[in-house]
Amino acid sequence: MALRRYVCDVADVVAGELRSFTVEGVTWPVLATVLDGAIVVSAGVCPHEDVSLAGGMLMGASVICPGHGYRFDLRTGRCGHRKQLELRRYPVTIVDGQVWVDLL
Repeated sequence: MALRRYVCDVADVVAGELRSFTVEGVTWPVLATVLDGAIVVSAGVCPHEDVSLAGGMLMGASVICPGHGYRFDLRTGRCGHRKQLELRRYPVTIVDGQVWVDLL
């Protein structure tokens, strides 16, 4: 059974912008954006060295870590620099104009 948590309202997520939100039960803020018309939510910490991605740059469908420049595809979580690294993505559910994620 999934542990579903509220992230934000749909209107708070904008295509072309990477926004961070505090979510109950998650240590680091999560990141949200719109890609290909769908809301994507991922962990807000780089799996390389626990650097916050909240200050990272969004380039197309990728977030660039401000710490060491690692690039993560937000659609897949895959790292373009080291294949063994993967950015966690959360399954998203939209309910009554609100964005919810499944943590488990």
